[in-house]
Amino acid sequence: MAEMRVTNSWSDELASLMDDDPVAFSSSTTFEVRRSVYAPPPPTLEEPVTVAEGEESFKEQAMGFLMAWCEILMELGRGCRDILRQNLLNEDSFVFRNLAPPCAKVSKRLSFLNDFLPEDRDPFHAWSIVVFVFVLALAAISVDPNHDSLTEVMKVRTHPPSASRILLPDGRNMSYYDQGVSAGRARFSLVAPHSLLSSRLAGIPGVKASLLEDYGVRLVTYDLPGFGESDPHPTRNLNSSAIDMLHLANAVNVTDKFWVLCHSSGCIHAWASLRYIPERMAGAVMLAPMINPYEPGMFKDEMKRTWVKWLPKRKFMYFLAHRFPKLLSFFYKKNFLPENHDQIDKQLYYSLGKKDEILIEEPEFEEFWQRDVEESVRQGSVQPFIEEIILQVSKWGFGIEELRLQKKCQTRSLLLWLKSMYSQAECELAGFPGLIHIWQGMDDRVVPPSTMEYIGRVLPEAIIHKLQNEGHFSYFFFCDECHKKIFSTVFGTPQGPIQEPQEEIAYEENTEHLIQQSASDSDTA
Repeated sequence: MAEMRVTNSWSDELASLMDDDPVAFSSSTTFEVRRSVYAPPPPTLEEPVTVAEGEESFKEQAMGFLMAWCEILMELGRGCRDILRQNLLNEDSFVFRNLAPPCAKVSKRLSFLNDFLPEDRDPFHAWSIVVFVFVLALAAISVDPNHDSLTEVMKVRTHPPSASRILLPDGRNMSYYDQGVSAGRARFSLVAPHSLLSSRLAGIPGVKASLLEDYGVRLVTYDLPGFGESDPHPTRNLNSSAIDMLHLANAVNVTDKFWVLCHSSGCIHAWASLRYIPERMAGAVMLAPMINPYEPGMFKDEMKRTWVKWLPKRKFMYFLAHRFPKLLSFFYKKNFLPENHDQIDKQLYYSLGKKDEILIEEPEFEEFWQRDVEESVRQGSVQPFIEEIILQVSKWGFGIEELRLQKKCQTRSLLLWLKSMYSQAECELAGFPGLIHIWQGMDDRVVPPSTMEYIGRVLPEAIIHKLQNEGHFSYFFFCDECHKKIFSTVFGTPQGPIQEPQEEIAYEENTEHLIQQSASDSDTA
């Protein structure tokens, strides 16, 4: 009986500590599970196990655990917020004392922007939402939904040097590539600067050697400073670019006037040559020529129709180059110095027409584009690309309208004005007297047709060839018929190269014969 009392007192004491219905333990209670003969058999695998109403499922327990953790994290965040408010945002804190005055000045200068907000909105909350949406928009446009992760990645390779070089007067080396007939047989000489993310290897993509021979054309292409194998020129401008072209022509024995050939952004150097060295220029052959996107002479409608064709990232690139050029390398370094190859429209943020989209998928174009990019980025420096974009959007030092041929009389001073009243004033022709041929695709979205409207308005002497259904690349890249039409338009009927004088040919043959004879004599000796 004493043992029974001890057990009962222990069970009663345990039951008093329970909040819910107590469980009465008796002396007969055992920890061995016994099944009564009258109890139903245990459930088999085929029979579902029913959960009592008072018990929680695993899903409910997991949800309760997650909700508890969320509450803990929220309380932690509130605690951190309170600590920041008390220590950093207090008027006596170091951060507040040093940042409050400049922030107040900036807020005062930008307060005029609050006029664009609804009157019932708190400016702080409203601009916070604007900034958040802007960041989301930048993140959205940086993601390419059409990117295929299974596409084979082509690495940008480095090739051994292969260019011919000349030494410029300032000590820089300029690399060039010579195609077509020789200097002595050339009926026409073409000098071609390349566009952005390109090199001397571009020239006329896919041009046949037989076509150059039929027209007696010598094609000289060269690397701009810092591109390919040419030495950089940190202080370059469009004037120095034209002088470099002049030195190249003299160094490679182009004695007569020569034509300048360009495509896209490479045409800013062609415009400079027509302005600064017109006495050496026979004319210009331009395909989709780029102009300054901030050209002040453009009408608002022309500028609007130009900018609306461009992708947001390209607009942002021009905006940075125009306002904050030092930030270009931060946002666009991977585009100018890529580690892997990509399509040209993704590399340079081009919006392409139908024919251009078909062209860039061709294996011939991809092979050319990859090799051209590899040569362009050979030196591994982003600075030449930054300089090139800045040249496009900065003040050129001249306007395209200055190339218009017109008479200019010197009557500015009072003495010259009085002299002109009694005699004819001294006048001279100003502008470019040669021919300017421009081919423009009407489906071009890189250099929209609206730019041609501006050129035709300020330079009516330019001959503009409008190409229906053609894009930015389709009429110039790997198009034999197009190349023939361009050459026939500019040079007329093919007459072949100039025949060298017979005396020079006989002299060269005699020299070769003497060299061979001396070599045979030395072998017999």
